[in-house]
Amino acid sequence: MAKLFDFNDETDYVGKVVYVDTTKLSLDVKPKELKLARVGRLVAVKISSAVEEWAIAIVERVIKNPSTEQLKNIVQPNEEEEANPVSADSILERVSNIVTIAIVATFKGKKGIETNYFSRSIQEIPDIDAEAFSIESDNLEKFMGLLSAKSKSDVSLDLGKYSLSEKARAQLNGDKFFQRHAAILGSTGSGKSWTVASILEKASELPTTKMIVFDLHGEYSTLKFAKQLRVAGPDDLDSKDEEVLFLPYWLLNSEEMQAMFIDRSEFSAHNQVMMFQKIVGDEKLKHLNDNDKQEVIDSFTIDSPVSYCLNSVVEELSRLNEEMVPGANGKPKKGDYNGSFGRLLTRLSVKLTDKRYGFLFQHPDQLNDYDALTKIIQQLIEFEGDESGIKVIDFSEVPTDIMPIIIGLVARILYNIQFWTEKEERHPLALVCDEAHLYLPKKGENNPNEKRALENFEKIAKEGRKYGVSLLVVSQRPSDVSETILSQCNNIMSLRLSNKQDQSTVKSFMSDNLTVFADILPTLDVGETIVLGDAVLLPSRIMLDMPKEENRPLSSTIDFWTEWNEEEKKTDYNKAVENYRKQSRK
Repeated sequence: MAKLFDFNDETDYVGKVVYVDTTKLSLDVKPKELKLARVGRLVAVKISSAVEEWAIAIVERVIKNPSTEQLKNIVQPNEEEEANPVSADSILERVSNIVTIAIVATFKGKKGIETNYFSRSIQEIPDIDAEAFSIESDNLEKFMGLLSAKSKSDVSLDLGKYSLSEKARAQLNGDKFFQRHAAILGSTGSGKSWTVASILEKASELPTTKMIVFDLHGEYSTLKFAKQLRVAGPDDLDSKDEEVLFLPYWLLNSEEMQAMFIDRSEFSAHNQVMMFQKIVGDEKLKHLNDNDKQEVIDSFTIDSPVSYCLNSVVEELSRLNEEMVPGANGKPKKGDYNGSFGRLLTRLSVKLTDKRYGFLFQHPDQLNDYDALTKIIQQLIEFEGDESGIKVIDFSEVPTDIMPIIIGLVARILYNIQFWTEKEERHPLALVCDEAHLYLPKKGENNPNEKRALENFEKIAKEGRKYGVSLLVVSQRPSDVSETILSQCNNIMSLRLSNKQDQSTVKSFMSDNLTVFADILPTLDVGETIVLGDAVLLPSRIMLDMPKEENRPLSSTIDFWTEWNEEEKKTDYNKAVENYRKQSRK
């Protein structure tokens, strides 16, 4: 039988097991072997001599000449051991140095390397006095090569090189990476944006990729392989450009409309909600009666994506707000809703006349719902000819106050289209949520706009995999992202994180035997990541490939000192002021 490991007792031997926990082992390491036990390195511990069976572990802690107190912190007896205690003093008599390792996988050889059994489940634990060897040099190269070979297939996503062995390519299972959602997390300057660009670049090489990037700052406008869309800004309201995206107001459901226009803290808020919904429902039914089949009318609800005239809604609210009805002695008195809608009407008026909201209220085909909605779906999903099927939506000109609602609206439309598409016609779709902490915040329940977005994305996180909708959540502040969303991400790519809260958030998604990886997070190099989850055979430290130069996002850190050392740039401040005033860079 071909062997995976060929350990040399003189150069690879680390030590013997002196303490066994559920997933952690303590090794007695003699002084001359201590140099092999470096934190973060891989160790193989023999489980069986009959076959090549090993526990694969990572070095977590090294203690030279441990004291009794240090051993007591390591040896934490269970109930049975407490009845028949094994004292730290008795272990101390046997050991010279203690190395704590965490088991992360098991390997069992079969008929040949190509049929070896490799699993992250821990089925057997090494015995006391089992021998441990450091996986170095040729053994490390062969082991990393095995991981790559196991991952290599038509569904492999080639990310870069293993940090432990640069000769082996690091590959993920592309199906598993997207099936149950994934998250890319990292502090500013850690290489997060070009990690996203690199994954998109590799995905663009597939024949029928469908990915949509929610780009809040125009960072991904440089991607040559992607179709660029932008939500219509103030200068685009008369545009017929296929790259300009309009999202007519009638696509908003009742909750989204309420979050946009109604202040729940007002005394008359309940009247505003009730009448606003009734009038909108009546207006939608009028349009349905004129244009639709009976089965569509029968299934109608207030949330149906049916066009209606918002000006008619405003007129009816104005009438009720000023209504006078006959009173006692024939004298007129105020109607039931007189004065209830003043502030609501003001808010409606402000938004209807503000060109920044023109993509909602000034669409040239507002009342043509079938054609308008079909066109929007085609803009978002369809691709032709040599296009890659990756779409980037630039939300940078959407007003900040309604940004969460609009991003949530687009996500909801895409999910619903996937949901209502016949199963045999459904094509998988991935949504890349860049800067997710801005519209999927942990405390979004306190903000009605953010709450609406959270509801839409949480539904996708929980149910999307059944209908071919996946989330790729990207954030520099994981501690600020909704726990519900992150908890559904079965794959985590964490680049450097320097903030303690962010580190703790990532650590909370790790099992106890993997927390050693959390300690590495602040020390990672730019573009280096820890990958955990279903898509990898073994939690791995990987140096990611950079995207091609022409596909690098506009997110690179500016070199201040270098720039200050060069000639001053000529700046057109008149143009900057003009863009500032019209809220557009076009």
